[in-house]
Amino acid sequence: MDVNDLRIIATVISFVTFLGILWWAYARRNQSAFEQAANIPFEQD
Repeated sequence: MDVNDLRIIATVISFVTFLGILWWAYARRNQSAFEQAANIPFEQD
């Protein structure tokens, strides 16, 4: 195993992690929590 193999593995792991974050961010079960968080600056005390 040389340096190029490690670079390929790191790239693939990074891409899979990125796809996982995208899946989590756009999951419907998180939509209401994200909408509530987005409206926090507009709420008045």
